[in-house]
Amino acid sequence: MNSDFAFEKTDIEGVWIITPFVRHDGRGCFIKDYNEEVFKKNGIDYVVRETFYSFSIKNTIRGLHFQRDRQMAKLVRCQTGSIYDAAVDLRANSPTFKKSVGFILSEENNKSLLVPEGCAHGFLALSDALVSYKCAEIFMPDTDDGIRWDDADLDIDWPLEPGADVILSEKDANLQSYDSFRRVYGTL
Repeated sequence: MNSDFAFEKTDIEGVWIITPFVRHDGRGCFIKDYNEEVFKKNGIDYVVRETFYSFSIKNTIRGLHFQRDRQMAKLVRCQTGSIYDAAVDLRANSPTFKKSVGFILSEENNKSLLVPEGCAHGFLALSDALVSYKCAEIFMPDTDDGIRWDDADLDIDWPLEPGADVILSEKDANLQSYDSFRRVYGTL
């Protein structure tokens, strides 16, 4: 079964692109996007503690989110539609501190992005999209935080269509800047 998953390192330590076990036949397809044993065999110690789903209409941006305490690693997969998924390294003493990476996740490619503790995470819905988050920690609303998606210091190249109106929650529209995060918290 190990060969049925593919694990690709990214430019940020601990951020992985994972291609799951997928089988197609005349009925459709079967997808297994997480297996604790297979992940461990590939050097990833990851246990799911909670799962969330979000549905977002095209041009919605969610994020960039993180938990200050009891940081939450996430295995993110786009179940329907497509998203541009981004992670930013906020970890103290990380050689890739402040670096961002982004990838297209879609129902066609079935890929997942594993975002480790200490990284902010967000995505842009490139179409209407249903997204799953398999989380390694329980959501803690008291320590839920984030940085503005469009902060120039982070230099994320969001693939927005020209003239597109971004859709944000009130919470996300009022997130702190990267500079404010650094002054208050320093790092995660």
